[in-house]
Amino acid sequence: MTSSVGPGGDLPPEQRRWRWEHRLGPRWLLLGDVGCDSSYGIDIPLALCAEIEGVFVDLPPRPRERFTLVGCTPAGALADLLDRLPAEASAGTDQRWLGDVAITAPAAPADRLPSWWGEDLADIVVLAQRANKTMPETVDIDLDGLVHVHDRTDAVERPSDVTEFVLQGRGGAPYGTCRDVTGVFRAQAVPPVPQVRLLGCRPERALVTALDSVGQSTKASLRRRRIRAEVHMVAADGSISRVIGAVVSGTVQAGESTSLGAGLLDVTVDSDPREPLPAGVLGILEHWYTGRPVEKNLWAGYDRELRHQWAGTALAHRSGVPDRPAGTTYEIDGRFVTDIEGFYCAIGEAINGPGGYFGWNLDALHDCLSGGFGARTPFRLVWHDSTVAREHLVNGYDQRLLHPTITMDDLLDVLAAHHVEIDPR
Repeated sequence: MTSSVGPGGDLPPEQRRWRWEHRLGPRWLLLGDVGCDSSYGIDIPLALCAEIEGVFVDLPPRPRERFTLVGCTPAGALADLLDRLPAEASAGTDQRWLGDVAITAPAAPADRLPSWWGEDLADIVVLAQRANKTMPETVDIDLDGLVHVHDRTDAVERPSDVTEFVLQGRGGAPYGTCRDVTGVFRAQAVPPVPQVRLLGCRPERALVTALDSVGQSTKASLRRRRIRAEVHMVAADGSISRVIGAVVSGTVQAGESTSLGAGLLDVTVDSDPREPLPAGVLGILEHWYTGRPVEKNLWAGYDRELRHQWAGTALAHRSGVPDRPAGTTYEIDGRFVTDIEGFYCAIGEAINGPGGYFGWNLDALHDCLSGGFGARTPFRLVWHDSTVAREHLVNGYDQRLLHPTITMDDLLDVLAAHHVEIDPR
């Protein structure tokens, strides 16, 4: 099968206009590499697609996990909590809640780097304690919570040379030691979505080579069928923009004719373990299909996860507009700042208009305030309906982000540190 690149084939992919002759226009472009086992490769065009299945899928909430600290000598807040609870504690979750726990190795000598940097457990609740049967004066402690991982499919490798684990709370507060931990270490999980389907796909040269190896079972052919590509949205005018977090990674399994257009294929990829993006991202992308949104607060009806994805989409579509001069006044519509994600959406639009970006986490906000993202400090921020954020961004534990909440006062401190004058209304 032959393939051709879009118009402007000598230009970088992001500067071309990607179109084809079929009635149904291409919606997706895959840029990446084929035949490489590395997580990072060169970004070459692999395929234009009318549709993609398996990249935007709603998963059930991540289930909480059970852990046991075996042979534990508790200290600090962990010991205090256990002292308040009898072995058959009937206290409620609030009284059993411990927060975040870091599991690390004992301190290495000053002239040697640690062999293992540890693992973090988040949102921990103490379930029960009991005397250890083989190690006098120690206890086994059952916990409920989550391992802090980037992706729910990630492996958590047990260190081979650690015979005692050190327990710490936030800020390094000592929680004691234990001889073993169960429930934390595990192999990589199977992919939650086993296959990705590229529907109505026009493969480019590298993917054609992979498809030519389908049906062969040698190690070399399997390697030639390996694919890792980032998904880009093709807009109505043929321009492209990256969909942050949307990746097709795995082994090309099949290519067959499609009903979506002559010469196009439906390509099946057996996926590597990886969480998909929420299905709601597709609706968010529609707001950018014909250009930038023209109306503010289109994000306001989304939940926290999709507000986060809205800000990520705004980042992917960020234009290189020069910073406005220092001393400029911006007005933030605070009516819908009911969570930290809403703040990032709202300040993005205050600075850069509908669909604008000005950070989507605290580190990114610091970067934006340092310049290059549309505003130069010092500037003045008129915060309308600031009481909404004041009522919602309060002290507590953020069970979505798995760390203490970012409060209104935290945000004000960050802004003040960058010489932003706040005028609350």
